[in-house]
Amino acid sequence: MSIPTESTTTGTRERIVRAAAELLASGGREAVSTRSVAEAAGVQAPTIYRHFGDMRGLLDAVASYGFAIYLEGKLSRAPAADPVDDIRQGWELHVGFGLANPTLYTLMYGEPRPGKEFAAAEQGMAILRGMVERVAEAGRLRLGVEQATQLIHAGCRGVTFSLLEMPAGERDLTLSTLAREALLSAVTLPVDSGEAAAVATGDSHSRVASRAVALKAVLPEATALTPGELALLSEWLDRLSKPQP
Repeated sequence: MSIPTESTTTGTRERIVRAAAELLASGGREAVSTRSVAEAAGVQAPTIYRHFGDMRGLLDAVASYGFAIYLEGKLSRAPAADPVDDIRQGWELHVGFGLANPTLYTLMYGEPRPGKEFAAAEQGMAILRGMVERVAEAGRLRLGVEQATQLIHAGCRGVTFSLLEMPAGERDLTLSTLAREALLSAVTLPVDSGEAAAVATGDSHSRVASRAVALKAVLPEATALTPGELALLSEWLDRLSKPQP
């Protein structure tokens, strides 16, 4: 992992986090101890406890730091013209970051704790949700926005961890492409001259569901309905967009 150069104005907390991130990148989780971090950061061990409470708190701060680096790449690129291509590019960025920073990626995504969400992780999900909403607004989403967002996120994480389990020289990156396209085919609709082909030729529920998802995506722009009517319509659209048993 490439760690930005520390500026002279960086505070003690930031210096400790950077030192821990460097040790994590170079030596793995085992290299990050109170003693090693204190030596690398030029502080005493009690300083670490004062800022982070314990090693878990420090590792959480390192994970947030990793998310911030990841988000820099996400936020710096211009959106693709095709909203589905935008998701493709985001997928490649995610997998690429994981393969380039395996230990940090595992710290970020490999230890899920319900109810504990990093602010940067929430921002990352918000970016993905925004990409999916663009697909919905174009009338090309088969599922509801939240369900599709969670499915894409889970698929991308799973592929990244599967690739990390392989020896670096034996990784077949076409697995990522195949998984991505299979997942996108399951949640999005192709484009034809003005309308998704699957909407025109699919079963009646698919046609209704895709239109319900598209309308739900732009519902906040509606001004002719009261808040109560909007809430009721939103609930109906959610029901129409769900897969039938």
